[in-house]
Amino acid sequence: MICSQPLHSLRSRQSRGTRTFMSFVVLTLAAGLVGCGLAGTSASTAAGAASEAEEARQGQQIEQQVKDKLQAAQEAEAAKRAAADKDSL
Repeated sequence: MICSQPLHSLRSRQSRGTRTFMSFVVLTLAAGLVGCGLAGTSASTAAGAASEAEEARQGQQIEQQVKDKLQAAQEAEAAKRAAADKDSL
């Protein structure tokens, strides 16, 4: 054998280099995919949050309007009963 290095050290160096290269390729692809998805996700999340906040605000306004109308109807009914009681006496 002319080679000065043992065979097992060549194999470990080759597999370590191959593993490093494969790790680099996988991480590069993953980073590319995550970057694209993350940008879209954050934009849609922000838009969704703003939409939900607007819907909640509108829901609170509608709830208050219904409460006000109910209160007015109860007061009107109470006034009618009071007037009817006066007329019956």
